[in-house]
Amino acid sequence: MNMNIQTKKEVLEILSMPQEEYLQAIASEAKRIHQDVNRNALIATAMLGFDNVCKNHCLYCGMRAPNKDVKRYRLDPQQVIQAAKTSYEVGFRRIFLISGEDPGYEFDSILSIVEALSEIGFFISLALGALAKVQYGELKAAGAGEYVLKFEMSQREVFNRLKPSSDFDERMRSIGWVKESGLLLASGSIVDYPGQTADQLAEDVLLTRDLGIHWAPVIPYMPAKGTPLALEGGAGSTDLNLKVISILRIMMPGIRITAQQPGKDSQKGLADPEGNLDALGAGADMLFADMLPDALAKNFSVVDNRITLGLEHIRTMAEKSGMSLVFRPDYA
Repeated sequence: MNMNIQTKKEVLEILSMPQEEYLQAIASEAKRIHQDVNRNALIATAMLGFDNVCKNHCLYCGMRAPNKDVKRYRLDPQQVIQAAKTSYEVGFRRIFLISGEDPGYEFDSILSIVEALSEIGFFISLALGALAKVQYGELKAAGAGEYVLKFEMSQREVFNRLKPSSDFDERMRSIGWVKESGLLLASGSIVDYPGQTADQLAEDVLLTRDLGIHWAPVIPYMPAKGTPLALEGGAGSTDLNLKVISILRIMMPGIRITAQQPGKDSQKGLADPEGNLDALGAGADMLFADMLPDALAKNFSVVDNRITLGLEHIRTMAEKSGMSLVFRPDYA
């Protein structure tokens, strides 16, 4: 098999490959590449979902605006900064701040958080939804390093159906603004959502490559209760998701790839040791520790059984995978 994966045909060939053949031929090569290029590092990142209010109506997301079963919250800036300080004290040097797309959270407050965390010494990654062009530049100037804006699905008509309060062309324009601002771009897709074809998934993979991203936060589709898409089909294939991880690692050797992946037991969520270790073996390299208090964590419910664990889980995954635990790699 040609490991210089370039075409849709080559991507489809791997996606349709028997799993055992994939593990021997593709996953092993992806792992070798990560070992050679990135020194087999497992990157630990603190994560804080500081606001679960969202104006959007995405058909797959548990935090969608019409979902009345979610208890909404907003942490104020001082709470966010204090949680970050705690993260720093235990060793984290990267932090991922994530929220719903909430017009009620003052942007000046977000800038003040970013400035404070930059002064502490964090590499800061943010996912706040689509913003105005000027705001990406303001985040960069305040000290942010990366912005996460997933395209989710690369087909305009599918995007507009599954994200009816958004627009595909506007999303791609916003992704361009992120890159123009000087922020590193994190983006990617949902793997194997109900109705997705292999052709569509291959197109998603190629768009991820073409965007020149820094981090690919790809995960398989995980149904969320009370969402329209959950009525259309069950969870996405973890086997297929592993193939996507390996393809991305081979295509883009230096990128970060989320290893917080589900295994066969969906009740264990994204912190399933089996799922995490399988992802690390396929070429993924980033795990997260949830810094939200337990009482709030259950309400940051983008997907059901999200469950991310703490630093001890990450240390265990590093030990079991034989990877080097890194808190702030020199390549960010």
